[in-house]
Amino acid sequence: MAHLSYRYRPTGKLKKTVLGGGALVVLVGLNAPAAASFASEKYHAYKIAQPDYQQKYGSWSVLDVPKQYRTNAIHAALLHTGKVLLIAGSGNNQKKFDKGTFETILWNPADNTFKKITTPEDFFCSGHSQLPDGRMLVAGGTARYEVLDGKVTKAGGGMRVKNEDPDKAVTFKKGTLFRSPSGIEYVSKFDVKVPRAKKKFKVDYASSGRMLPWKTKVTAGEARVFVEAVEKGPQALTTEAAQYEIVGLKGKDADNQYGLAEKITTEKQDFQGIKAAYEFDPKAEKYVRVDPMKEARWYPTLVGLDDGRVLAVSGLDDVGAVLTGDNEIYDPVTKKWSKGPTRYFPTYPALFLTKGGKLFYSGSNAGYGPKDKGRQPGLWDVRNNTFTKVGGLTDADATETSSSLMLPPVQDQKVMILGGGGVGESSRSTPRTGIVDLKKDSPSFRKGPDLPQGTRYLSSVLMPDDSVFTTGGSSDYRGRNASDVLKAQFYDAKKNTFRAAADPTVGRNYHSEALLLPDGRVASFGSDPLYSDADNTKLGTFEQRVEIFTPPYLHGDKGKKANRPALGEGPDELDQNGRATFKASNPDKIVKARLMRPSAVTHSTDVEQRSIELTLSTDKDSVTVDVPTDRTLVPPGWYMLFVTNVAGVPSEAKWIHVE
Repeated sequence: MAHLSYRYRPTGKLKKTVLGGGALVVLVGLNAPAAASFASEKYHAYKIAQPDYQQKYGSWSVLDVPKQYRTNAIHAALLHTGKVLLIAGSGNNQKKFDKGTFETILWNPADNTFKKITTPEDFFCSGHSQLPDGRMLVAGGTARYEVLDGKVTKAGGGMRVKNEDPDKAVTFKKGTLFRSPSGIEYVSKFDVKVPRAKKKFKVDYASSGRMLPWKTKVTAGEARVFVEAVEKGPQALTTEAAQYEIVGLKGKDADNQYGLAEKITTEKQDFQGIKAAYEFDPKAEKYVRVDPMKEARWYPTLVGLDDGRVLAVSGLDDVGAVLTGDNEIYDPVTKKWSKGPTRYFPTYPALFLTKGGKLFYSGSNAGYGPKDKGRQPGLWDVRNNTFTKVGGLTDADATETSSSLMLPPVQDQKVMILGGGGVGESSRSTPRTGIVDLKKDSPSFRKGPDLPQGTRYLSSVLMPDDSVFTTGGSSDYRGRNASDVLKAQFYDAKKNTFRAAADPTVGRNYHSEALLLPDGRVASFGSDPLYSDADNTKLGTFEQRVEIFTPPYLHGDKGKKANRPALGEGPDELDQNGRATFKASNPDKIVKARLMRPSAVTHSTDVEQRSIELTLSTDKDSVTVDVPTDRTLVPPGWYMLFVTNVAGVPSEAKWIHVE
């Protein structure tokens, strides 16, 4: 034990407290390095449990989730009921996909109860956005899992299905056969609905506008579906354009409906998206179908606009290709989609609504698209569809799997990017952070403080005290080489510095999330490591544990709970002047108020969260807050209201609806 005493210099009393008599007996049978490691772990556990440590760094605890409610949390969203929606879909598990087993769990942090939600589609790798009435729009997801190079046994590709009949739309069911001119047959993997053809009559203006039906132009209706060769073998490969008959059609139908394909190969087949869209109703606690998107999407970003509509951007389409810029807009009033501005982005692009209504693209994205296309940060004027590039970012070729957010308060119009890595399965990662001030006439990134090490898949969360809490990630692709980063830290925007937070105990890399809870704590979910060992020989398993971070501001002196300000009775809607008044004890000690939009996060991408500074006034028993009227700063929806006292301790949140 002399070696251990020399290393840690604990007192005799501390050794007894930390190790206990039984532990000392065990150490006798261990060699010196093992004994040192054992003592180190025990001492660390003791240290992080001390009140002084927790008051400075915070603390972590693992939530006890009943086995039947454990899930592969791919998506996490906080609802205005205070509950957290955890969406797995098939959860990156092809066996569940093949069985049609799709999961959603609703967790109530207030009493740690759970509920299974019927999930009608595979929302794995969908997009989501908070709607003005508090519902959650979920769109896109998985139609087909990827098949890697060398594993494709039957040639496949996209088939454009044509319909020249102007009188009817047609639907071809999954399993429809398409026959090539050489007799090779291909089978469709999904249902496909083909719109009717459009007629256009040529008008003879010289004859007083008389229509000439014998000069009619017909434009065929078209839809696309993924097809696969019925038989294995090289005979099914083709890179030449050809027309395919639809087996079983006769007469005029056979003339009017047919397929066109250009490339059918045995190359890698990527994940394929779906068109389905639903609203999750937090009160009824169920998904409600709305009109589908025009384009199928997998890995899309959904970003709310200042008028309450939602823009869907990017994603892999119905044949597994990155969409070339076909974006669309959802109207929560009509429940329908319309064409949006055409612009290309890689998948899951981080787009933030800024003052004036433009969207800022930080460069953060999550995984699909060429390295030299669509990765330049910039301001996107959605109304005019113009894009102004923003430069100055260091390690600009390492923005994939990075984290981005609008720094608090949103009125400052500063965006921060943190970490990231190389394109695809690159082992490269960067500790870089960059900050851009969008209020400047010619905004440009400036370098921020480095993270402790290169980090991909970092989770970054806005806190009620205006700090940014960052945690987790890995230094290599999907945690390869046992590279999970078991560190957390706070970023202080005023000082432009990081300070350490308590280390998490659960590793988080790909498919992990973290979000702020209404009580001021942070919950972290998920992780999908490629391997479970440092030698990369054992396949990883999805991390289903939930870990909760309790920040330093909730730890009071000597282990006591912090003395928190409390908001009492008050409205959940603003008055006509944009104000709300709440009862409060000791209102004179309340110095700050923040309106915080709840998160909806996946793949390190959270374009929802924002923190708005509020004007605050007090009297002897109440506080009144004024909310900005600019909806480009405060988009319509439900928000958490936090007030903070002179000691920097926030209240629990009150929910307020902004119309």
